[in-house]
Amino acid sequence: MQKNIDAVQAIYAAFGRGDIPEILEALADDVAWESWRHNFAQEAGVPWMKALKGRRAVGEFFRVISEFNFTKFNVLSVLAGGDQVAAEVEVAAEVPTTGGSFAEEEMHLWTFNDRGQVTRFRHYLDTAKHMAVAKGQKTDK
Repeated sequence: MQKNIDAVQAIYAAFGRGDIPEILEALADDVAWESWRHNFAQEAGVPWMKALKGRRAVGEFFRVISEFNFTKFNVLSVLAGGDQVAAEVEVAAEVPTTGGSFAEEEMHLWTFNDRGQVTRFRHYLDTAKHMAVAKGQKTDK
C-alpha cells in the first residue's frame, strides 16, 4: 500500500515540475483514464474529461491541460486501501482556450496493478462546473 502512495506522490511531484513523460511512465500500457459510465461532462464533450484507453492516449489529456494556467494545485490528503489510492486535491485554473476558469476540491482515484503501475484513473469532480468552464464560464467565484 505504501508503494502505491509513494507512486501517487511521485506523480503529483512530476506534475508540479511539468514532467509529463515521468507521469506517463507510471501508467500501465492499457490504463483506463476517466473510464466511467454516464459522465455528463464526457457526453457534453469537455476536452479534459474524455475517456481514454492506453498510456499513449493519456498523453492527449496532458496536452489539453498543458494549456491551463493553474493558479492552485494542492494535495490536501491521501488515503489508501488495497490497490487504490484516493487523493483530495484543491485546484484552480484558467482555461485560455475557452476563457473559462474554475476552483474546486476534487478527489482523484488511482488504481494499481501488482507491478505498481496505474491501471485506472478517475477524477471525482463537479461535472456541471467543468461543462460550464468548457463553454467559457468563470466558476471560480
